Amino acid sequence: MIPLRTGIEADNDLRCGLAGYLTEVSAAVGVGAESCAVDLDHPASAYVALDARLPGRPDRDMALLWDARHGWAFAMETHSGEDLLVLAYLGGDLVPPPADVARFVAAIESVGGPLDAPVPPDRRADLSDLKARLLRYRRDLWSAGVPPLRLAG
Repeated sequence: MIPLRTGIEADNDLRCGLAGYLTEVSAAVGVGAESCAVDLDHPASAYVALDARLPGRPDRDMALLWDARHGWAFAMETHSGEDLLVLAYLGGDLVPPPADVARFVAAIESVGGPLDAPVPPDRRADLSDLKARLLRYRRDLWSAGVPPLRLAG
């Protein structure tokens, strides 16, 4: 018996849903899809380069990170090429509306950085539920003229 859906198709659902979601989030925070990268390993994750700089760290690039365990985080690049330093977590929903992510970024920028030490939420979701929620954002990226997102790895 041949399964109706293969693992490749399921990964494609995740990739397409996450790509559509990141396209909307990146637009909401004022950058383009070319600023995004995705990694479909477990847990799936994403990176969005921001144009923002914090007053206390004008020499450091800022970014948004997303993963299927913690949701969105606001992070600062390091000069050493090590992992990014997470400054704050959005918490709540793993797939919040893009406008909520934009408000999160704006709130951090408005006060010049996070107010508290970051505590990672653990919001693990069932993979099929996560895919279904991300597929709401799926779009035909090629016909919409959206550049393909870079796959990290």
